[in-house]
Amino acid sequence: MEKKLILGLETSCDETAAAVVAEGREMLSNVIASQIKEHQKYGGVVPEVASRKHLEIVNIIVARALQEANCTFSDLAAIAVTNGPGLVGALLVGVNCAKTLAYALGKPLVAVNHVLAHVAANYLVHEVIFPAVCLVVSGGHTSLLYLTSRSQAVLLGGTRDDAAGEAFDKIARVLDLGYPGGPAIEKAAAEGNPKAFNFPRAFSGQDDILEFSFSGLKSAVINNLHHMRQKGQSFSVSDVAASFQEAVIDILVEKTVLAAAAKQVKTVLLAGGVAANNLLRERLEKSLQNDGRTLLVPPASLCTDNAAMVAAAGWDFYVSQKFAGLDLNATPVLDKIWQAD
Repeated sequence: MEKKLILGLETSCDETAAAVVAEGREMLSNVIASQIKEHQKYGGVVPEVASRKHLEIVNIIVARALQEANCTFSDLAAIAVTNGPGLVGALLVGVNCAKTLAYALGKPLVAVNHVLAHVAANYLVHEVIFPAVCLVVSGGHTSLLYLTSRSQAVLLGGTRDDAAGEAFDKIARVLDLGYPGGPAIEKAAAEGNPKAFNFPRAFSGQDDILEFSFSGLKSAVINNLHHMRQKGQSFSVSDVAASFQEAVIDILVEKTVLAAAAKQVKTVLLAGGVAANNLLRERLEKSLQNDGRTLLVPPASLCTDNAAMVAAAGWDFYVSQKFAGLDLNATPVLDKIWQAD
């Protein structure tokens, strides 16, 4: 019996991606066209530019994904696409491409939540024992989820303002470190003193709040730099980067450990672009090991936006026949993290 293949599409931000995954686990192709160079000169993603770039290349990326997977459209069982959250114009490119393919090919259409797709990156490389807790941390999201199965997740807490990755990008811009901010901050921080500045940790020590806030931290860094510059004081960019990164990681680790203890799970997943940060991985793994828990993390290539994670997440809804209609629309703010079985 031949394996069922899912074509995944991802255009929620500035990566145009398509992938073919067999039965939610076996990655046959994972093609990503990054727009980093187009957005670097602006210090961040420009929505209109992102949308246009998606339009220019999405069909090419889909064709390449099929070619690398050595399959054709007729071999596909379904089309899975990220429909939110994300940039509405960017999302629309992927959604309309997926709807067109589903209609023309007579294949089922599966709508995938971008946050749930990040979680599913783990399923491509790990056997996950449920229940589990997952920290999804990226440029657009900082969320703690309680997972009861591959397709069911409950939101335990999220950010009340900026996502951690967004804060990384903004502080990197203030420090003239370039875009994307996450890797730039991590590289600069490696040469700095994480104790040089005592930046605030929002909600730290409040065991009953599994939520995050990074706007105050971001403002504290910017204000400190502004005051030092006004007074003509010199400072080490590496020290600022290290102290900022330390503050972000402290609160991410603290809240994730609290969530794992509250739900009494043995397994914790890490996902999203910021999950590629080596210090976050090391600190979280060590803290969880102290409590006898295991941390699972995808390789860095699957932490950033990609379509293999979309296809992996889409598999579970294909199996349970949770299909979307051709009236599917892009939803820039998607409140429900999960789709119940």
